[in-house]
Formats: sequence, structure tokens, C-alpha cells
Amino acid sequence: MGRVDYLAMKTEEKTAASLINSDLNEFVDAAKKLVKDATMLGGLSFGTSFLQWAASISAIYLLILDRTNWRTKMLTTLLVPYIFLTLPYVIFNFFRGDFGKWIALISITIRLFCPKNFPDWLEIPAALILLLVVAPSLVAGTVRESWVGAAICLIIACYLFHEHIKASDGFRNALTQKHGLSNTIGIVALLVYPVWTIFFNIF
Repeated sequence: MGRVDYLAMKTEEKTAASLINSDLNEFVDAAKKLVKDATMLGGLSFGTSFLQWAASISAIYLLILDRTNWRTKMLTTLLVPYIFLTLPYVIFNFFRGDFGKWIALISITIRLFCPKNFPDWLEIPAALILLLVVAPSLVAGTVRESWVGAAICLIIACYLFHEHIKASDGFRNALTQKHGLSNTIGIVALLVYPVWTIFFNIF
């Protein structure tokens, strides 16, 4: 009888030890999966942030480039909403605050009362600052952070890319003409960020 109880106790200890080991293994596997997922999400977050900065810088570069082959009003007008939708949060919130309000107030005052002293090259930047300041929260928050904003950016980038190729008389000329390569690289950067954002919003 005593031996049977002893064997039963040993069996229970082995079962308990087995359950503990199984739980520990599951915990280790879950921890590994958590670390892997966190690393992946961190990488995606870094990639998205990097591409957002690259897209904004490229749009600003194309906006102020004085030797570009496109000196059209349509180009600069389309880049304004693109910059608005892709501007990194730090810069966006900074210009959306009191600093941007002061710039908008001064720009509007000069434009209204001293139009001759208001240079033409400041009209588009002033319009961008004004858009940043007056945009409602639905546009400044919801649209910017959703796939809708990325889709608008993609449409703008595709149109600008098409116009650039058309103005350069072909894709090869866009890569070989003077300043064509820099413009092409800038527009490709405009395309990458919205494609990346839409892809990861869908999948």
C-alpha cells in the first residue's frame, strides 16, 4: 500500500513538473513572438517615419527648385496639399500653433495692405502656412492619418510624374536632361511614401 502511494506521489510530481515545463516553454515562445512582433512594428514605424520625412523634403525641394523644367502654377498648387498631408507631426504641430498663426497674420496683412511689397515667391509658402493653421481637425487629423490622405498624395504624385515625363519627352530624357534626374528622384520619393502607407493600411 505504501509503495503504491509512493509511486502515485512520484507520478503526480512528474506530471506537475511536466506541466510547469510546458507552461514555461509556452511563456518563452510567447515572449519570443512578442519581441519579434515588437521589432517588426518598430521597423515598420521607422520606415514609415523615414519615408514621410523623405516625401516632405522632396516636395519642398520641388516646390522651391527654381531651375525645374516645370514652372507651372499647377505643379506648385498640387505640392501644397501634398506637403500638408505628409508633413511630419513635429513640424505640422509647430506651424499649426501660435507661430504659424503669427506668420499667417503677417502674410495676410502685407498681402492686403502692401501688395507691392509682397514677393510672388512667398505666395505659395504663405498659402501653405494658412492651410496648416485653418484646416479643421477632420482634415488635419483624421484625413492625414488615414489611407484617404495617402490616396490623395498618390494621385498627386502620379499626376506630377506623368506631367514630368510628358514635359521631358520620355522617361529616358527625364533621366538624362539637365536637372531631369534630380526632379525624377524627387517625384519617385513622392510616390514611395503613399504606396507604402496604403499597402500597410490594407494588409
